[in-house]
Amino acid sequence: MEKIKAFLKRKDIEISLKRYGIDALGAMAQGLFCSLLIGTIINTIGTQFHIPFLTTTVATISGQDYTVGGLASAMSGPAMAVAIGYALKCPPLVLFSMITVGFASNALGGAGGPLAVLFVAILAAEFGKAISKETKVDILVTPLVTIGVGIFFSWLIAPSLGQAAMKVGDFIKWATDQQPFIMGILVSVVVGMALTLPISSAAICAALVLNGLAGGAAVAGCCAQMVGFAVISFKENKWGGLVSQGIGTSMLQMGNIVKNPRIWIAPTLASAITGPIATCIFKLKMNGAAVSSGMGTCGLVGQIGVYSGWVKDVAEGTKEAITAFDWVGLVMISFVLPAILSLIIHMIVKKLGWVKDGDMKLA
Repeated sequence: MEKIKAFLKRKDIEISLKRYGIDALGAMAQGLFCSLLIGTIINTIGTQFHIPFLTTTVATISGQDYTVGGLASAMSGPAMAVAIGYALKCPPLVLFSMITVGFASNALGGAGGPLAVLFVAILAAEFGKAISKETKVDILVTPLVTIGVGIFFSWLIAPSLGQAAMKVGDFIKWATDQQPFIMGILVSVVVGMALTLPISSAAICAALVLNGLAGGAAVAGCCAQMVGFAVISFKENKWGGLVSQGIGTSMLQMGNIVKNPRIWIAPTLASAITGPIATCIFKLKMNGAAVSSGMGTCGLVGQIGVYSGWVKDVAEGTKEAITAFDWVGLVMISFVLPAILSLIIHMIVKKLGWVKDGDMKLA
């Protein structure tokens, strides 16, 4: 047992929730952002501003036409796997081999490909790290092992993982359609809290293909956390804190939450209110890339995702037009309501003596 522990330490193979559930998951979201999400944004810009270079076919592969954005989106599997490999500190030959692993696992995982990529990429990366530089023909053995393990597990478990993710996501979306008030609260609160915790709400939404009305509730929850913390901590953190939390991440408050969990009350209660408002009143839907559901106001990705969904729906004929009510709903849910509700709730919490000045000061 000691020899095994020593070997794993030498290979930097750390079997832990932090390494796989936080580091790898967070990196996967970054990979999605740099491929699928950026591709969606490029396509939306090209369509809305009528830029020929971004809307015309630049490559045809196996009979499939691709625009610039389409090429970026098509690389989501490899991008996720390489990002995970980077987070797991893979040596070069393993890291480069992850491109093939990501392509295979994402393709075989279907719509639930991101979850399949997460599991398969972790397995392939750790096997690759274990064999790396253990032979004199490392340049052959390491890629063979990494790709071989990746392809094997892609064939073995990717389809099942993809289907499982789809079923869970479909159930959440069905439940939200059936009970928009209750599920609006649950989805908004849970996904919003996941965004603030050191895990990736974006990766979770992508893995579960969380779009539609449930995706709208997720956007509401994430915005409530980011905008909420930004405004209630303005006294301590000024404009820099407003920007870094409001369009960056509310995760910056995690250290302060550990010190005083009650500072989390205002943004979380705000999300419990804006979630059902999004689902029941504004009927806010995320029909863009599912990863956008878990981004909130981070780089305005959540809002861009909602807008790209509107554009797609109009193009497909499932939506007549983008209305003023759509815009009012998006602005209210994303910015106005989170700010107002969080401030009101925060004042009550402060009067109760649960939170004091300085509790949300960022280092």
